[in-house]
Amino acid sequence: MNDLVQRLSQGSHAVIVGGPRPSLEEFKQRVEHMGYVFIKFTSTQGGTDLGVRVDKAATDLGQANFDQRSGIAHVEGNLTLNYVKVRCVADIDLSTLGGTGHLVALENVSY
Repeated sequence: MNDLVQRLSQGSHAVIVGGPRPSLEEFKQRVEHMGYVFIKFTSTQGGTDLGVRVDKAATDLGQANFDQRSGIAHVEGNLTLNYVKVRCVADIDLSTLGGTGHLVALENVSY
């Protein structure tokens, strides 16, 4: 399996809301309407900013209050990282736009 995928699949890692304009408003718009968010893993060299297609069935906004900038948004979605299909799972604190996340490899690819 790819080294980066393997590393991010083991344990929890620090994440922040990524993308070109990381803000609470942008994150809300992307989660609720666009269905595509950016999650940045900050513990990698230079950070790894991933574009994630939101799985609305697995994403939980029940504890998130965007108007009060509080609570936790649980976001899940699939993407391909270094030719490996993975699922990104992240819990984002809306007060800081940071949190924890990890990847789940959906296939085992050897090089």
